[in-house]
Amino acid sequence: MPFGEIVCGSPGSGKSTYCYGKYQLFTALNRPISVVNLDPANDALPYPCAIDISSLITLNDVMEKHGLGPNGGMLYCMEYLEANYDWLEDRLKELGDDAYVLFDLPGQVELSTNHESMKNIVEKLTKSSFRLAAVHLCDAHYITDASKYVSVLLLSLRAMLQLELPHINVLSKVDLLSKYGDLDFNLDFYTEVQDLSYLENTLNAALSPRFAALNMAMISLIEDYSLVGFETLAVEDKNSMLNLTRVIDRATGYVFVPPSNSNQPPGTIEAHDAGPSIRPNTYALFSSAIGQMQGPGSNIRDVQERWIDAKEEYDAFEKKEWRKEGEMVRDEAARAGKIRERKAPTAESSDMQL
Repeated sequence: MPFGEIVCGSPGSGKSTYCYGKYQLFTALNRPISVVNLDPANDALPYPCAIDISSLITLNDVMEKHGLGPNGGMLYCMEYLEANYDWLEDRLKELGDDAYVLFDLPGQVELSTNHESMKNIVEKLTKSSFRLAAVHLCDAHYITDASKYVSVLLLSLRAMLQLELPHINVLSKVDLLSKYGDLDFNLDFYTEVQDLSYLENTLNAALSPRFAALNMAMISLIEDYSLVGFETLAVEDKNSMLNLTRVIDRATGYVFVPPSNSNQPPGTIEAHDAGPSIRPNTYALFSSAIGQMQGPGSNIRDVQERWIDAKEEYDAFEKKEWRKEGEMVRDEAARAGKIRERKAPTAESSDMQL
């Protein structure tokens, strides 16, 4: 059964960067992954692309042929993809039944909030046995402003209601939060979407008082649904990527079984005749789609300490550890080179043996 993620979000939220980072992570873990580009305007892909919509249609061609602007042209492209879904379906079948696919969507938010073509494409994917989760990326700098935070909440809620998938909202670029100024509340207030009435004074101070009733109405709408929550992501941090991957695996029900040639952790009982489907799955990095979340990055207070409260100290510590690791690799390479020199016969020794 193929699994996948619908990666959506506004322009600049880091969708392509996330796809590339996840491709690198999964490749290092020997875990299958393929990336599908569904943005007909994206001609500078940072990741190896398994399927590219530009081989079917491009935004520039649509704009020139039909005299449309960028927004109208993008909607036309998605409607064209929906009408030619068999093109996408045939190429997805080539990836195999065990594929894990990232669908990199365009940054035009109406595609995932109120336009029907993407919703219909997602429905067709699920009917073809794909197990999908929507990963909605939001730039973390929006939480530094109360009005922008409320707008992000409304956008996330609308995407959740539109796509009708297991949904994970993500505050991306959380490692840059310290550059945007101090937060009015701790990070868990924003990720857990706690009592939003605390934002009333901030909203009324920043906006005209005549909008006070509208502000509270939007806040009440968000709280009435009680659906929105956020995970955090620093795409260059391994622990952050692993934590988000575990969250997504829990949402889709994906369980990663390590390959048969992978090494078991020390202290475990060796099962010589057990194949990859029989060996206990606790040996995998992503051991289960259920159970309590553990590990670095799973506690939001640890995330705040790492990226906001003590970012400089953590950065200095990591650089020190990386330096040590680099020196160890260099020393091991030097020792290995010396051992090879000792074992390699010299020209004089070869002549003596003759």
